[in-house]
Amino acid sequence: MISARALHYVFKIGNRAKNIQFFREVLGMQVLRHEEFTKGCDAACNGPYDNRWSKTMVGYGPEASHFVIELTYNYGVMEYTLGNDLAGITIKSTDIVGRARAKGYPVREENGRSVLTSPDGYQFFVLPEIPAANADPVSRVALNVVDVDRSLRYWVDLLGMEHLGPRDSEGAQLSYDKGKFVLELQRIAEPLERAEAYGRIAFAVLYDAQPKIEELIRGANGTILTPLITLDTPGKASVRVVILADPDGHEICFVDEEGFSALSAFDPASDAAINRYIQKDPFQEKK
Repeated sequence: MISARALHYVFKIGNRAKNIQFFREVLGMQVLRHEEFTKGCDAACNGPYDNRWSKTMVGYGPEASHFVIELTYNYGVMEYTLGNDLAGITIKSTDIVGRARAKGYPVREENGRSVLTSPDGYQFFVLPEIPAANADPVSRVALNVVDVDRSLRYWVDLLGMEHLGPRDSEGAQLSYDKGKFVLELQRIAEPLERAEAYGRIAFAVLYDAQPKIEELIRGANGTILTPLITLDTPGKASVRVVILADPDGHEICFVDEEGFSALSAFDPASDAAINRYIQKDPFQEKK
């Protein structure tokens, strides 16, 4: 069995100023750390681009205890074609909708929840609830899949996630931590298109577990996008990752817990740093 901790989901963004405003001032998240890179990531963390890029982690608390969002910005890329791979991210909050409306962001109501769209088109589902004490407001990530049973064979039978609730051909809820964080699979009838904006979900596992995961996937003839590789971050800790793809092409990163714990320490200087870098972006909209 795989013992893992859900870490973050990766968004590619085209306008840092608009996105940082949305995540900070509408969703109410905090900038946890910001990192700049001079060339493309060896594990395609920034997508298929070999250029300067940045990573900004935002969330409601430290990465050691919260599921956060990784905002990936490729210098010179102003927008990405959005696919239908990500259904959305669910947040429990009684404040977000009011802030969104005050800032002119459209909000629609759907099945007892409010739906907001980020500047790059990513959907957030807001439940009008106050999170339990010490609980993460981010409660689940929903991915679209073509065949739920096929996905369950991969995520549950192979990767060892727990299937919460009865089996349903229209969807499933999975977890590594008894439902504190839920990965939701939703069936779509149309072909799944990941397009240019495709994301990646990350989990932490022990360093010694990573080779076993890679061996497990190879034995099942699964897809390994990037075999075990060590990634360096200037001035910070290195981490080892293995990148997989599920039957629908959703990218999955298993990173070593030991290295990631050191890398992901909260950096209080990052909030001001991202502001400085945004001011230098050459193609921000003129006011």
